[in-house]
Amino acid sequence: MSDAFNKELEKNKGNYAPLSPISFIAWAANVYPERLAVVYGEQQQTWKETYTRCRQFASALVRLGVEYGDTVAIMAPNTPVMFEAHYGIPMAGAVINALNTRLDSVAIAFMLQHGGAKVLLVDREYKGVVSAALATLDEKPLLIDIADANLADLPPVGDLEYEVFIETGDPLFNQQLPEDEWDAIALSYTSGTTGDPKGVVTHHRGAYLNALGNVVTWTMPYFSRYLWTLPMFHCNGWCFPWTLAAVAGTSICLRRVESDVIFKLMRDHDVTHMCGAPVVYNTLINASVSKGQMLKSRIKGMIAGAAPPRSVIEGAELLGIDLTHVYGLTEVYGPAAVCAQHPEWEKLSLEERAQKNGRQGVRYVVQEGMDVLDPETMRPVARDGQSMGEICFRGNITMKGYLKNPKATQSAFNGGWFHTGDLAVIDTFGYVTIKDRSKDIIISGGENISTIEIEDVLCQDSRILEAAVVAQADERWGEVPCAFITLKSSETVMTENDVIEFCRERLARYKCPKRVIFGVLPKTSTGKIQKAVLRDRLRETNY
Repeated sequence: MSDAFNKELEKNKGNYAPLSPISFIAWAANVYPERLAVVYGEQQQTWKETYTRCRQFASALVRLGVEYGDTVAIMAPNTPVMFEAHYGIPMAGAVINALNTRLDSVAIAFMLQHGGAKVLLVDREYKGVVSAALATLDEKPLLIDIADANLADLPPVGDLEYEVFIETGDPLFNQQLPEDEWDAIALSYTSGTTGDPKGVVTHHRGAYLNALGNVVTWTMPYFSRYLWTLPMFHCNGWCFPWTLAAVAGTSICLRRVESDVIFKLMRDHDVTHMCGAPVVYNTLINASVSKGQMLKSRIKGMIAGAAPPRSVIEGAELLGIDLTHVYGLTEVYGPAAVCAQHPEWEKLSLEERAQKNGRQGVRYVVQEGMDVLDPETMRPVARDGQSMGEICFRGNITMKGYLKNPKATQSAFNGGWFHTGDLAVIDTFGYVTIKDRSKDIIISGGENISTIEIEDVLCQDSRILEAAVVAQADERWGEVPCAFITLKSSETVMTENDVIEFCRERLARYKCPKRVIFGVLPKTSTGKIQKAVLRDRLRETNY
């Protein structure tokens, strides 16, 4: 075999550049300089202005002493500064650590220390929690204060204000692509319910590919108008800060998820795209019903989650939001699988479409592998829609590993695949459907019961807002399902027997809840229901 193709022809600056999503903003600014990049209240910025600000940001960090590979943390809502951080920090060669704004001071302190943040940008709204976190640290990062004209009365976090800080930077700063495209671009912490969170390290190559994967998966056109209901701190906004530059789109920034504000922004800016968890869409659906809120044009929405209730998929479609169901984790840059839709589905009934769209689907085109494997043998399970195994990923949009945690990294990549911990089946068409987390499956009398299946049925009842099902100890069967339910209204009357009878009409009797508890469901900082807390409540109350 000739080596001429590989040894005689070498890489050089003329035929090779490391892949990095920071290259997208230079393209957007050069090709569409006057197109709107960011809108936040009365504030508007073009791509040319945003690119200049990001270069100043990067230059100011370098002049401050930030070196290649240093961590720069930011705690802010979905504001223009948070958007600029996704470019300015990597442009300086640093690693962006976007902190979850819903966490307490103990968690923030751990992340700042564990990640070794050299600089911390803080929105003034979070001064209290950040001050409490910093008080416990021996080595503190340099603080940069983020002011917001909409909250002018809040006291500053530090002496150095962001706008003053970036003025110290060079607007013509020559951004540097990474030395190696596999170098870290971001550090994101998981929202585990027990123990310290794990620091997920992602790289430039993966971020570049997933940003473009979003475009392909969603067939996003140039100049898309994207509403930021998804937190940018969550998996770096699923890479959409970088995606928006690749299509010269507009980011409509939103400080808080409030239905009235969202509907107004949708109308005022003719929003075309948005992303969010089921609870976001549920909020909009309920607001539409109770307040008569309506959309003037259809919007494309991405929804993520183990299995969005069918009622949410149906309700969103009726509202005017065409949902695309994606699936992923922090470790795979956010979405790495999609329920790819077929044109033929349009001929199906709304209920049939919702059932098909509720599957987790197939791998993103930029992910090399996704399968349902037996976690012991690492062999694929039968594609019969019944045999259960673990969802595993491999490829370019998979993390480098967990920071300073080689044991967890090795375990996560056992057998050459990334293990998600999600149990699922795969059908003859290769579409994956999650049945449960490995720790959440209920084994009753030797039968495996999917809590997700029960939850989906419960949410079909128009009186129920949210539902979570966990295992309850039972002397005869070992375990039986127990349902925790939040009703849509405090005025709604619903009894335990009502719930059980509703399920008996739609499920095998052994799958029906044996007990029902009403109340508000506990959630993690990213909005996931904390089933571990619910199980603890059962044990503590001797249910």
